Amino acid sequence: MSSAPVIFAAVPTLFGPGGELDLDANRALHKFVAGWVDGLFVAGTTGEFPALEDAERLSLLELALAEAGSDRVIAHIGAPDARHAGRLAQAAVALGATRIAAITPYYLPARPDELIAHYRAIRDAASGPEFYAYIFPERTGLPVSPTLFARVAEAAGLAGAKISGSAAGELAGYVAAAPGLRFFSGHDANPAATMRAGGAGVISGRSSAYPEVYAALQHQPRAKGAQEALDRIVALGASVGRLKHALRLRGFGSGAARMTVDPPGPETSAAIAALVADAQIMYTS
Repeated sequence: MSSAPVIFAAVPTLFGPGGELDLDANRALHKFVAGWVDGLFVAGTTGEFPALEDAERLSLLELALAEAGSDRVIAHIGAPDARHAGRLAQAAVALGATRIAAITPYYLPARPDELIAHYRAIRDAASGPEFYAYIFPERTGLPVSPTLFARVAEAAGLAGAKISGSAAGELAGYVAAAPGLRFFSGHDANPAATMRAGGAGVISGRSSAYPEVYAALQHQPRAKGAQEALDRIVALGASVGRLKHALRLRGFGSGAARMTVDPPGPETSAAIAALVADAQIMYTS
């Protein structure tokens, strides 16, 4: 296994001031971020996928594929029901996607056999692409133990999973339960720690706003200084609103969101501006 973490950016979805999808801004963001990190994770949690129409999710995917290429894009096609997710999976494949991911069912609870059937149905709908589960119990209300994940992975032919929230603390357990699969952590505060737990890398919201820092983490001898910079970024807290503010400062989008996202206050805004400036100066030379 490589000692350098794989970095996929969980890109936010950029909207105009009225909440309309801004295709030009998203295209520019995808091109910029893809120039720094290993790939893009499109229409996930950071991308506010519950607030997107299917056509919008597919438009974002099409932009990402055009800017990064099919081998560097993971299309999130997750939905509460397998029929919907399967339909999105088929549409994503038709656009050229070769990697897909689906969050676990949410809103209503799912028994282990129902969870297995959910992923099996998506796989039946789209048999070709590399397929990842997305486990985030705080957002879905559905915990998935490493043992249960291994059963799901075998039944649906999964390539691995993105593990977020409290489940990320069990990353080593997932690696042990399903050896040979690729696991990405949604906890992006310390990619080196993810590697030590056996993960392949991170799928990171913060890397969309500070991609230079994450790129530097992959290369010695800059990794130590980059981790110190990342520690300062992490200290501001995780928030889609803060990421969008950072991106707006960088010239990407209006900062608007469709979902309930608190914008940063004056003190945090100033801190974000300083971090953006540091990233641009320190890691572009």
